[in-house]
Amino acid sequence: MDISEIQDLNNSDPLQDKAREFHLPGDKIYLDGNFLGAMPKAVLERVQDVLKREWAEELIHSWNDNDWFVLPGKIGDKIARLIGADKGEVIVSDCVSANIFKAVMAALRLQKGRTKIVTELGNFPTNLYVLQGIEKMLDGKVELIAVERNEVLKSINDETAIVVLTHVHYKSSEVFDMAHYTEVAHSKGALILWDLCHSAGVMPMDIARLDVDMVVGCGYKYLNGGPGAPAFVSVAKRLQSKMEQPISGWWSHATPFLFDDNYNPAGDIRQMQSGTQSVLALSALEVGIDLALSADMNEVRKKSSQLGQVFINLLQENCPALEIASPANDEKRGSHVSIRHEHGYAITQALKARGIVVDFRAPDIIRFGFAPLYNSYQDIWNTVQALKHILDSGEWDRDEFKLQATVT
Repeated sequence: MDISEIQDLNNSDPLQDKAREFHLPGDKIYLDGNFLGAMPKAVLERVQDVLKREWAEELIHSWNDNDWFVLPGKIGDKIARLIGADKGEVIVSDCVSANIFKAVMAALRLQKGRTKIVTELGNFPTNLYVLQGIEKMLDGKVELIAVERNEVLKSINDETAIVVLTHVHYKSSEVFDMAHYTEVAHSKGALILWDLCHSAGVMPMDIARLDVDMVVGCGYKYLNGGPGAPAFVSVAKRLQSKMEQPISGWWSHATPFLFDDNYNPAGDIRQMQSGTQSVLALSALEVGIDLALSADMNEVRKKSSQLGQVFINLLQENCPALEIASPANDEKRGSHVSIRHEHGYAITQALKARGIVVDFRAPDIIRFGFAPLYNSYQDIWNTVQALKHILDSGEWDRDEFKLQATVT
C-alpha cells in the first residue's frame, strides 16, 4: 500500500466527521480506545450542567425533575439498541466485576441441581477472579471448569449451570461465534453470560434474536463514558421475574421508597442494581452512548475491520519480522490488533515517546486499538512508519523505555 491509497480511504470514509466530536490532543495518535475511549467534547457541557444547575441549584429535586433516579434504565435502553437487546433488558449499574458476580449467582439459583461453571482459561483476569471467588465462597457446592478455548464446547454438559465467555478476547482480539456457543449451551440446558467489554460500540450484535441469557459490559472503552465509567448488565426478560441476585440493595427493591424492612425484589431488570448510582458518571456515559448511536453500527464495524486489515497489510510490508497475534480474517477479529514481541513493553514506550498511544499486556503483547469514530487511516500509516523506524534503528533499546509503570 502507498500513501495515496491511504488518502483515498480517508476521503471516502463515511465516519470521518465523527472525529470532530471528540477531544483529541493534536500531538498524539490515540490507538488505545480499547482501554479507555477518547473524551466526547459534549461531556464538558453536560457535566457542567449537572454540576451547576441540576446539583447546585435544583439539589434533591433533581432525582425527580431531572430524572436522576431513572438514568440507569434510560441509558440501559440506549445501550440495548447498540447490542440488539430489547427495551427493558439492560441497566447501567456498578462495575463489570460486580455485575458478573450478581449475574452468575442469580444463574446458579435459577439452575438448581447444576453445579458447574464453564469458562475459558486466559479470559480477562477479573472474570476468572470473580468466578474463582464464587467457587471458593460456595465451598464445594460449585465447581469452576476453566479450560482452553478449544475445550469449551466439549466441557458443557448436563451439570453445567452457566457458561461465561468474552465475545472479543482482550489480548488476541479473537471473536467467539456467539450464536453457535449460545446454541450449544442451551442444548445442554445451561445458561450463558457474554462479556461485551471489547465489542459493545464497535460491533453490531443481536443478543435478543440469539436468545442470549445475560451479558455484561463496561462503559469506558468504545462507549467513551470516561475512566471508571459505570458498567451495564443485561438479562433476558424471560428470566427477570425468576431470578434473584445476591447484592439485594435498596435500588433493586420493587418499591424502594416504601422503605420496607423486608426485601421484595423488583421483577424486572431493575433488580440487577444494588445501591445508589453515580449521577455524574452516568451523565458523562450517556454522552458517549448518544454519540455511538449517532453512527450506523454496520459502517462502524466495516471501518473497524478495514482499519485492522490496513494495519496488518502495512505491518507485513514494513515490519515482516513481527508476529501478528490476532486473526487475519476480519470476521474473526475484533477492533484491535495485537503483535507479539519479547521487548513489547519497551517498544510501547518508544511509541509513546513519539506521541503514539498504544498499550502492553504481559508478557509480550502490544495492542493497537482502532476506534472507528475517531481513528483515521492516516493514523495507521503514521503508526507503522514510526514502528518500523523504532525496530530498524533499535530505538526501543533505551533504559528509560524499560522502566515499567504500574499501569501498562
